Amino acid sequence: MAAIGKREDRRWAQTEPTVAAVAARSARPGWQDFSPLYTEDRDCLASFLALELAEVLQEAKPANLVCLANKRRSCGRNLYLLWKEHGQALIEASGLKVRVLADRGSSVLLLLYSQSALGALLDQKSVRVILQKAGYPEPDRFEAVLSELEHRVEGEGFPHEIGVFLGYPLKDVVGFMGWAPLSFTCQGPWKIFGNPVPSLELAENHRKCRCDMSLQLASGCNPLDCLKGTAHRAESTPNQQLFISAA
Repeated sequence: MAAIGKREDRRWAQTEPTVAAVAARSARPGWQDFSPLYTEDRDCLASFLALELAEVLQEAKPANLVCLANKRRSCGRNLYLLWKEHGQALIEASGLKVRVLADRGSSVLLLLYSQSALGALLDQKSVRVILQKAGYPEPDRFEAVLSELEHRVEGEGFPHEIGVFLGYPLKDVVGFMGWAPLSFTCQGPWKIFGNPVPSLELAENHRKCRCDMSLQLASGCNPLDCLKGTAHRAESTPNQQLFISAA
């Protein structure tokens, strides 16, 4: 196995500048930079969610995790409390769905997802095989799968298979879990195993989605339009197949 790992390391050595390039291009306006533009409580939360869900709204990911801490942010507002007041209505208006994975009072962890994209992903045979091996009792039932995920998040530790739900390449998920003889290749936004090229391409697409949304919000775009996806839908190309084909 050591010899195989060495061959893989040499084979993909030329991708190291690509990793560095992805990191170098990641500079963009952060939420704290443009949050003062949005003085209304609802708009403030909408701008934060639009940025955190940029990849989902642009169909590059089926879901994202969003954690809101119960504390005052740099804008002077508590996003945890704003979520309690405005969150459900904003998500319903966006067309996305939400699953509260854990609410401990000090913070809330949300799985925000596209019903169609996540449903299509969980319908894949390869995904069901992974979830079954991970101990999900009903991997063919959408709501049962999300309930099991919620149960695991509420317990101790964190489920390693979460990458499946976030649309990470399956090779990286099973490599991280130690279920496949794949060598660790490089560190991107997630740990990458085996051939890094499709994973890095996917990560770059995610970066572009986040950067595009950040620039829109920094320019004063209506955050409600951004959250609904109407601000960029006319000029964007659907990306949904990227996370499926990168499996």
